[in-house]
Amino acid sequence: MIFIADQPPSPTAVLEPASENHLSSSSHLNSQKQSRMVGARFRQWLSLLVSVLILLKAEGGSVGITYLQNAVAKGAVCLDGSPPAYHFDKGSGTGVNNWLVHMEGGGWCESVEKCLSRRKTDLGSSSQMVKEFGFSGLLSSQQKSNPDFHNWNRIKVRYCDGSSFTGDAEAVNPSNGLYFRGNRIWEAIIDDLLAKGMRNAKNAILSGCSAGGLASILHCDRFRALLPATTKVKCISDAGFFIHAKDVSGGQHIETFYGQVAKLHGSVKSLPASCTSRMRMKPELCFFPQYVVQTMQTPIFFINAAYDSWQIKNILAPTAADKGKAWKNCKLDLKKCTPAQLKIIQDFRAQFLSALTGAGKSSSRGMFIDSCYAHCQAGKQITWSSNTSPAVGNTKIAKAVGDWYYERSPVQKIDCPYPCNPSCPKVDSESQVPDI
Repeated sequence: MIFIADQPPSPTAVLEPASENHLSSSSHLNSQKQSRMVGARFRQWLSLLVSVLILLKAEGGSVGITYLQNAVAKGAVCLDGSPPAYHFDKGSGTGVNNWLVHMEGGGWCESVEKCLSRRKTDLGSSSQMVKEFGFSGLLSSQQKSNPDFHNWNRIKVRYCDGSSFTGDAEAVNPSNGLYFRGNRIWEAIIDDLLAKGMRNAKNAILSGCSAGGLASILHCDRFRALLPATTKVKCISDAGFFIHAKDVSGGQHIETFYGQVAKLHGSVKSLPASCTSRMRMKPELCFFPQYVVQTMQTPIFFINAAYDSWQIKNILAPTAADKGKAWKNCKLDLKKCTPAQLKIIQDFRAQFLSALTGAGKSSSRGMFIDSCYAHCQAGKQITWSSNTSPAVGNTKIAKAVGDWYYERSPVQKIDCPYPCNPSCPKVDSESQVPDI
């Protein structure tokens, strides 16, 4: 479904003659002016519609939604109790036995109040989700823009639990009616896809963006275990490597936040046991990828900005740690940062790279770490493989991921420090994600 803000004016409105009550010269001129305005508006709307249709055609069009009604009986439901959902574009030709399962992002809710605010949105209820979803970037069906994965079975798993698909609290408080069942949703959808042919997969990828990118790390080894030993299984995390770091006030804002998420949703038992068994004093810290990847067995690729806009805004300089709003402009655009703030941000990049590379540099792990101020880059054609996509060492994200998956060459690309990369897209301050 395509949503257009304004309905087009009727083209016949331009041709309607003036009535006898409007034959004066001034009225006639006003009528002509109004007609020209209506005509211009109609042409503008028509141009917009054509552009949208061209884009949809270029990216392969929209994919319908599938509601997993039988999951409700298993308690695998969204925050409001509605069934989980996904969009499925079937593979073809040489890709018919290849599967790419991509998990949607959308932050987390760490309190009943925050989860209640999500319950009436598409991040908490499948009843609020659009029926058609356009696939782009990594999920595109077009060979030119997505040469390595365009004809795979491509699935976008919708995110409606607020816990990166980790929650598993049995009890439902009747006073709020919230269900914390993210892990059950993940299991139910994977079971459904296995039954629909994924159990015979030749190749399989578990991927995700942001909160979904974190989920692709947390569930990666489990995904591998559910598929045949003969299946080539790898994972891709796009903007999901959230680091355990202090904020600008010296506080542990993100540690406290993830701890609240884990407690509310009952997530700890769903986090990787290879991590929680080592972090027994604080198992909730296994929400941080740097502790999980140390014992991961499955090959994984990290797509991340070293200056991830979400992390700088919510881990380094959250509003709670910036009462005087000294970081407000800097968080919107790094060009607006003071020299002192840029020094702190460069130190944050160093922390990020240390956390990312701390688990070793096995060739089974790939990475594309650019110096852009961005968050999630694989799901949009403009950053995945277009003429204006960011590049590191003359390599764009799509090629880097494809080369790594098919083992055409090892890929561990880390960009030079900001502001060295001219291929980074211009920052759109208005599109920055909100604070947690």
